[in-house]
Amino acid sequence: MVAARLPSAHTEGMTRTVAALQRLDPAAAALAVSSQADDAWTLEFLHALESRVRARPLERLMATWDLSAAGAGRVFGVTRQAVAKWRGSGVPDDRAVALADLSAATDVLERYVRRDRIPAVVRRPAEVLGGRSLLDLAEAGRYDEVRRGAATMLDLRRVAP
Repeated sequence: MVAARLPSAHTEGMTRTVAALQRLDPAAAALAVSSQADDAWTLEFLHALESRVRARPLERLMATWDLSAAGAGRVFGVTRQAVAKWRGSGVPDDRAVALADLSAATDVLERYVRRDRIPAVVRRPAEVLGGRSLLDLAEAGRYDEVRRGAATMLDLRRVAP
């Protein structure tokens, strides 16, 4: 984090500035920041901020599903080095839909399954998935099926009373 490298007095000033911006609506905060900086800096700042925000769903997926960088690489069909880069700069646009489907599946899992059980659930073959696991489907690039499969697996209406 950049703030960790700033002098203490500067960090305190930045904390006050951020707190002041948070009291504004986002459009007013954006106007306040962009009016004080040149366009090139504002665009660079926006890109850095977007990258940080876009990296969070990947971190959540990796933590919840208990995936290493190599495991996440298998899910997205890339190397572990690419995943490491994404963790710092965000997932590229061509993987955004895949990550959104996996995030939606994770939402369902977190709602109905104890968090510590999710890694086992995503690795367990399920009859409703044709004998495959959610992780198998993800590694095959079938992200939409992962999203729908998580909802189907945990649909309590399927269970007879």
